Amino acid sequence: MSNSTDPSDYCTLDICPITEAYVYYVPSLAGNAFYLALFVVLLAAQAVLVVRYRTWGYFAGLFGGLVLEIIGYLGRIQLHNNPFRFDPYLEYLICLTIGPAFLSASIYICLGRIVTIYGESISRLRPKIYTIVFVGCDLVSLILQAAGGAITSIADADQYDLAQDGINIMIAGLASQVASLALFMVLCLDFAWKVIKNPQDLNPDTRMRELRQSLRWKAFLAGLALATLTIFVRSVFRVAELNEGFHSSLANNQVLFMILEGAMIAIAVICMTILHPGFCFDGLWDQTKWSFRRSRDCEMQLIEVSAEHEAKA
Repeated sequence: MSNSTDPSDYCTLDICPITEAYVYYVPSLAGNAFYLALFVVLLAAQAVLVVRYRTWGYFAGLFGGLVLEIIGYLGRIQLHNNPFRFDPYLEYLICLTIGPAFLSASIYICLGRIVTIYGESISRLRPKIYTIVFVGCDLVSLILQAAGGAITSIADADQYDLAQDGINIMIAGLASQVASLALFMVLCLDFAWKVIKNPQDLNPDTRMRELRQSLRWKAFLAGLALATLTIFVRSVFRVAELNEGFHSSLANNQVLFMILEGAMIAIAVICMTILHPGFCFDGLWDQTKWSFRRSRDCEMQLIEVSAEHEAKA
């Protein structure tokens, strides 16, 4: 798939069949321009919100994901003008494949803070473990997808085995993303069940109790759940698409792509922007963060309290 055999050197829609192109359809200008404009607006909104609420960790993932989405849809718009060009195809393929992994990272860092709002005692894992494990899994997924995309991009047209190796690595990266999202949803449901069954063990802090009862908080949780679900659906679709190959009917179905890729990611980012944690945490975002130093201090306090109880006994 190297550009040394780029059909744009000799092909146009007037002289070559669409089956010679990198995608077997002419990408919709209106549809792709809509997604491009939407993601630009959402990125600008996120930039304003991070300055207002100082949610830098949350913003980092969204920034990376949205920039890649923008580049990807720019590539698709260029393919509208000439679907035989290699460089725009590569921009679209790699950027739109990798982008949602960054968005998932922003979702993952929210769970540890949600646990703190409800109370660490009812959670199977400590807040920091959720962040470390899932962001770590996301990083592995990202590396695999990027490596697969790089290998695919350097393979010449006659190097089918090398190109297929790259595709397989990308599939492995996407599959690991699907697996981590599935595990994340299971743990979220498990935690929600524990919250319902153990109301007496919830964090007694007055501000956190009031936040849990607020409409903005419930809307935030619903939005985060919807964002997670849409990214999961999109990732399952992309695994199936790549598994069937670039020349399959699934990989060349523009309507399915615009719905299961574009619309799913658009819904996710809209939820993550309108229901921004900076607003929905009502000033408690910073208070629910963890650090290795803070974690050690908390552990020492627990040890001291335990020792005092044993001494009294």
